[in-house]
Amino acid sequence: MKPIMLHGHERAITQIKYNREGDLLFSAGKDHAPNVWFSINGERLGTFNGHNGAVWNIDVSWDSARFLSGAADNTCKLWDCSTGKCIDTLTTESAVRSVGFSYSGNMIMYTTDRAMNKPCLCVIYDCRDSSQISQQKPLSKMELPKSKSKITSAVWGALDEFLIFGHDGGELTQWDVKMREEVITKYEDHKAKINDLQLSKDGSMLITSSKDTYAKLFDAATLTHMKTYKTSRPVNSAAISPIHDHVVLGGGQEAMEVTQTAKQSGKFEARFYHLIFEEEFGRVKGHFGPINSLAFNPNGEEYSSGAEDGYVRVHRFDSSYYDFDFDY
Repeated sequence: MKPIMLHGHERAITQIKYNREGDLLFSAGKDHAPNVWFSINGERLGTFNGHNGAVWNIDVSWDSARFLSGAADNTCKLWDCSTGKCIDTLTTESAVRSVGFSYSGNMIMYTTDRAMNKPCLCVIYDCRDSSQISQQKPLSKMELPKSKSKITSAVWGALDEFLIFGHDGGELTQWDVKMREEVITKYEDHKAKINDLQLSKDGSMLITSSKDTYAKLFDAATLTHMKTYKTSRPVNSAAISPIHDHVVLGGGQEAMEVTQTAKQSGKFEARFYHLIFEEEFGRVKGHFGPINSLAFNPNGEEYSSGAEDGYVRVHRFDSSYYDFDFDY
């Protein structure tokens, strides 16, 4: 696979995400300005200018009309995808760590860090009520108890009925949106910070990525643990293929611990595992820093990776990938 190299960021990539059709690829980094690209040829379509801090998390609505970003400048911004203009800015008391559109696109949520004696919050707005956002009167605000470690990643569950949170201490929790209470807590599966949560295309499965060197597969509705994928390095991101029983994992030691280029030693490779048999069957090299984010194109024909080196690499699968079959 010869990748398309996208270099529109001056600093490390924090997250990449495809839209529902897979023709657009959104990227965010520590350089304050998310970008959007045509995934087929790597042409940059535009930049979302307005943040004054590292952009930690992004999401795009199902119809690709709106874009959401959360940053270290204590703001969550809602953008018009077609014009790149900021529609609304939600101010917070601490950095915004996770953002997300509900599947219907009617609601947005963001989570904030616990810092400067400010609590860790999850806030939900209904986009159909413009007064909620303009007056910053949210539909729901859930405060995480101080006894729990802060939220590091979050996704909407099926039918917009619940939210799933990954925590700094390794806990995986599910919260009921209407009742505003925690309904499922999993302490035993991860022993360190959960870096990333991603759902399968149909929303039935959830894959977690943790600093404890494991990625794990769960039933999204019940958080029942199903599969485990072991690596030798912290896992920063993992994604589930929409057309094959494959998952891809990426990570590496933290940037502050990197003393020399480790490309040849395999620390910064994307690793492919069989979803069911949990066995590794392929690796893709290329990045010169830890991989921070991975995403499969919804059509399953390519995947992309964003890393600490500031590059996004779009990999379109060769025919040999489709011919490969696991022996069992």
